[in-house]
Amino acid sequence: MMGAGLPVRLRPLRRRLARLMYDQRYGVNTADFADLADFGLDHPERVYYSPAHWGTLRRALPAGDVSHRDVFLDLGAGKGRMVLEAAGRYPFRRVIGVELSPELTEVARANLARTRLRLRAREVEFVSSDVLDYDIPDDVSVVFLNNPFRGRTFAAAMERLLHSADRNPRPITLIYFNPVEEAHLLSTGRFRHLRTVARTLAPWRRRGEAGVFGTTRVYAVTARG
Repeated sequence: MMGAGLPVRLRPLRRRLARLMYDQRYGVNTADFADLADFGLDHPERVYYSPAHWGTLRRALPAGDVSHRDVFLDLGAGKGRMVLEAAGRYPFRRVIGVELSPELTEVARANLARTRLRLRAREVEFVSSDVLDYDIPDDVSVVFLNNPFRGRTFAAAMERLLHSADRNPRPITLIYFNPVEEAHLLSTGRFRHLRTVARTLAPWRRRGEAGVFGTTRVYAVTARG
C-alpha cells in the first residue's frame, strides 16, 4: 500500500493530500471535516461530516449493475462527494442527496454547479431535510450511507426505507460505509449481506473508533415475509 513505510508523523499529511486530490481534480470543496455543532445541529445520534474516500462507491458498486432506470439516494450527503461520484460514474436516471444541514446542502449545490466532473446521470438533486421527515421515493434502487446517524435515528430511517420497499417491491441495494449499525440491519431480517469491500482510509476516525471504520459493506433489501 502506498505510503505504508512512511513515518507515523507523516501519515496524516499523506491522508490529507489524498483527500484533496479529488477536490483539485474536479474543482469542488468536499474534503474538509464539518461538525454539526458548528450549525447548531449536534445530537448524540447525529454524526459529523467526514467525506468517504473518493473510490468507495466504484469499489462497492460494479458499473454493470446500474442502468438508466436506477435511482441513487445518499442519506446524509454532506458536501455531496458521493452524489457527484454516482452522477459522474454511473448512468443513473436520478441521483438524490439528502442532508440535514442547510449550510452543507448549499455547499453541495455549489459543488454540483461548478464541478469539472462530466455527469452521466439525467437528474441530480440535493434536498435539505431531516431524514426522519424525508419520504424515500418508491423508485430508489441504490442507497448509500456513510454512517450519518446512529441509534433510534438509524432505525427509523431504515424503517422508512423498508416502507418504500414494501409499497413498491423492487431490488434495492444498500451500500454502507463505516457500518456501525450493521447489527441492527441484520436484526430486522430484511437486509442480506452480499459482500464486504476492501478497507479504505478513514481519515476522520476519532480516538477510540475502530473495527468497521474504513470498511464498506453491501446489502440487498429482502422482501417482507
